[in-house]
Amino acid sequence: MGNYAIEIEDLGKQYKLGQFQKYKALRDTIAGAFSAPFRAASSLLGGSSRQKQADRMFWALKDVSLRIRHGEVIGLIGRNGAGKSTLLKVLSRIVEPTNGHARIEGRVGSLLEVGVGFHPELSGRENIFLNGAILGMKREEIAGRLDMILDFAEVGKFLDTPVKFYSSGMYVRLAFSVAAHLEPDILLVDEVLAVGDASFQKKCLGRMEDVAHGGRTVIFVSHNMATIQSLCSRAILLDGGTVAYDGAVNETITKYLDLVHSDAVLPLDSRTDREGNGALQFRKFYAISKSRGITDTICTGEDVTFVVEYTSAAAGPLRNVSVSVPLWNHMGHHMFMCWTRMTGQDSAEIHPNGEFRAHIKRFPLMPGRYTLNLWSEVNGQIADWIRNAAYINVIEGDFFGTGYLAPSSHGGMVVDHYWEFVHHND
Repeated sequence: MGNYAIEIEDLGKQYKLGQFQKYKALRDTIAGAFSAPFRAASSLLGGSSRQKQADRMFWALKDVSLRIRHGEVIGLIGRNGAGKSTLLKVLSRIVEPTNGHARIEGRVGSLLEVGVGFHPELSGRENIFLNGAILGMKREEIAGRLDMILDFAEVGKFLDTPVKFYSSGMYVRLAFSVAAHLEPDILLVDEVLAVGDASFQKKCLGRMEDVAHGGRTVIFVSHNMATIQSLCSRAILLDGGTVAYDGAVNETITKYLDLVHSDAVLPLDSRTDREGNGALQFRKFYAISKSRGITDTICTGEDVTFVVEYTSAAAGPLRNVSVSVPLWNHMGHHMFMCWTRMTGQDSAEIHPNGEFRAHIKRFPLMPGRYTLNLWSEVNGQIADWIRNAAYINVIEGDFFGTGYLAPSSHGGMVVDHYWEFVHHND
């Protein structure tokens, strides 16, 4: 392979809609071999049409060809469903491709979804040694790194506890520490880091920088464009399972933002990339300002109302409903969130059709373009979740009534405040 750590040629992965795709562990392989004759006999009796089966198939990856050099730090970006996680699972040998192939030179360490890579019945210590053995490391090598792994993960006193009893935070800390400190030649990291708190994310990014500067290859999936900019030397944009762009980080981010904004102008009724059980579905979003009425342009400092229309097929009232509208800037930074739970206004019962209204006094964002998500929960289950559901433009406004507003480069938000000058007598 020469200078390349990873060579991917004409890679494709096809799934059947509605079919749960399990990760293929050794015990699954053994069970599958045992049950294969029974499945074969069953298929002979089935008689379902090939056309119907073909209609239910889709390509998560299609005709993907890439070359990644040793020591490159690659940002893998794209909208939800673009194929990013599937590509990492193929490279991690968790999922087999439908066609094409990926040649990999070196040991691969991966941190994908929480729950992947650890056996729940084994203790933290046993999982550390198991993962090291999978990487081809000797027991003495793993033992030599054990203290570093535990110091980073901060789970030392739970080392001999089965990981099924770990909190999600403990699980992620240990999983990342194992992946990063066992020194694989290639490190694959999905956006599972979003599970951790801010200090943990900073710690992880610092460790990833250390790994990258050590000459190892890193592929990092994230929706945070600022992180991609700071960490990566190259970025790859996936869209619809294919490589839409591959090049310099800033150019690739620009292409990605164009796609995000194109999503945000689509009518919500036509969005197919939503998540949830459909107990409630968003139909329309718009903003109302005193100066413009219904608008997509807001002045910093003016009173604004966000309106979210919804519908439901339920015959009666919907119960225990929670709704949120988080806003993000163009680089993927979370700016703020309107959430019924934060204000103590989750509803015990609402009509199946109607609208939610969030009233915001003195809109605090600096000038720029922002995208927003729409999220709802009914009876503890996600009902509808649309990322990049809409966008708003914010223009300069006289927030303080002084005729002056600091440039956007001085921060993303304006805080209502005033000064007091106090004189001390000597």
